[in-house]
Amino acid sequence: MQAGLRQKQWNQIGRRLLAIASVTAVSALGLSCAASNTIDFLYVTSNIQNPGQINVYEVDSESGQLFQIADSPYPSGGRNPVDEVASPNGKNLYVVNHDDNTIVEFAIGTDGKLYPIETVNTPGTEPVALALNAAGTQLYVLDYYAPSAPGQPSYTDLNPGPGALVAYPITIDSKSGLGSIGSPEAIGPANYLPVQCFPNNLSVTPNGSYIYVTNTNAVVVTTSPPVTGTVPTLPASCPASGTVSAFAVSSSSITEVPGSPFTTGAGSEPTGVIADPGNSAVYVTDAALNQLYTFSIQSGGAISLAATIATGNLPMSGTVVSPVSGKKFLYVTNYTDGSLSVYSLASGLPSPITTSNAGASGPLCVLADPHVNRFLYSADYIGGTIGGAELDPSSGALITNKNSPYPTSGQPTCVAAITHAGGNPNGL
Repeated sequence: MQAGLRQKQWNQIGRRLLAIASVTAVSALGLSCAASNTIDFLYVTSNIQNPGQINVYEVDSESGQLFQIADSPYPSGGRNPVDEVASPNGKNLYVVNHDDNTIVEFAIGTDGKLYPIETVNTPGTEPVALALNAAGTQLYVLDYYAPSAPGQPSYTDLNPGPGALVAYPITIDSKSGLGSIGSPEAIGPANYLPVQCFPNNLSVTPNGSYIYVTNTNAVVVTTSPPVTGTVPTLPASCPASGTVSAFAVSSSSITEVPGSPFTTGAGSEPTGVIADPGNSAVYVTDAALNQLYTFSIQSGGAISLAATIATGNLPMSGTVVSPVSGKKFLYVTNYTDGSLSVYSLASGLPSPITTSNAGASGPLCVLADPHVNRFLYSADYIGGTIGGAELDPSSGALITNKNSPYPTSGQPTCVAAITHAGGNPNGL
C-alpha cells in the first residue's frame, strides 16, 4: 500500500463539514436521553471481529458501573484495532487498525456516539500505538515496521526491520472543536523517525517536550496483538536487549535526544512506557524480566535509571492516577497473572502497595476515569471483558465495581475516555 495514501478527497470537505454539523445537532438533541449521573463516556476497542469494534459505555458517577449506549458497538473502520486515544477536548477519538495500517478519526457526539470522518494510512506497516500531546495538536503513531528503502522489499514479518515514529499535525476547527489530520510531518530523513526493532509503545510527556518509545528488540509472546503467523527473526542490525528511544519536540521539529536509545539492560523486553504527570520521570515495564523501571528525565530529555522494582508476570502497560486526595498511584497491568500491581508514588519512586485482579483476565490497557480519577478500567483481552474498580484515594487500593467485569465485543485491546459535558460532579 502506498505510504502516506490518504483516504480523503479535498473536494469532499464541504460535504464532510455539513455532515459534522448535522451530527452535532442530532447529538445535542440526544443529550437528554443520557443518564443524569453519567460522568464519562468510555471507549473500548475489540479485535475479535472483522472489522474491529468499538464499544461505548456511560460511566455511573456513584458506582463506576458501565452501561453500554444504545447504538454500541461501532465498527472501528478496519481490521484489528489495537490502540485508541481521545482528544483532550472530548471532540474526537482516534483509532489505529493494525492489519490495515490505518488511523480512523471519529467525531464524538455529546451523547457519546461515534461518527467516522477521516481515515489515513501510516507510512510504514502494522501500527501498534498512538499518543496525543496535551493540546491535541500533534498525533504520534508507532509503526512496528518502518517504510522500506526505495527499491527494497517492504519490511514484514518475513523481512523484519526497524520501526518508525510518525507525527501528524492536527488542525482544530475554532467553531466545532473537531480535529483534522494533516500529512505526516517531514521529520528525520523522510516523514518518520526510525526506532529500533519491534517497538511496543510510546508516551508523550504532559508538557509535550519529549516522546519516549519502548523497543523490545524481541517478539513479546502473548496471544494479544501484534500476533504473527510467522515469528520474525531478529535482524542483525538490532541489539540483543531492549531500549528506550527518546525524542525532543520543538515548535519546528522532532529530533532524537543525544545518547538515545537508552538501554534497559541485558535480557530486557520493555513494553509499556508511562510519562509521570510532573514531567520528571518515565516508568517502563519489562515483560521478560517482570520489572518496572523508573527513569529520571534529565535536561534535554535524556533518561537515567533511578529505581527498579518487581511487577507481576508479563507487565504490559500502566497509568498514573492522582485522585482527589492529592496522592499519586501507579497501576501496572500484568498480562499472564491477570492482575494489576499498585504502587504509591509518595516518595517520587514506586513503592508496592498491593496486587489486585479487579476483574482482570489478560489485561493490556488501563486508565482512570478523567472526570474525578476515582474509577479504574482495564481492557482484559483473554477474558473478553472490561474490568472496573473503585480506588481508595488514601491508599490506592482497588475495590471491584458493581457488576464488573463488563462484556465487550470480544478481545478488548485498549480503553479511552472523555468527560461527559453534562456530568454532575455533585453526584459523587
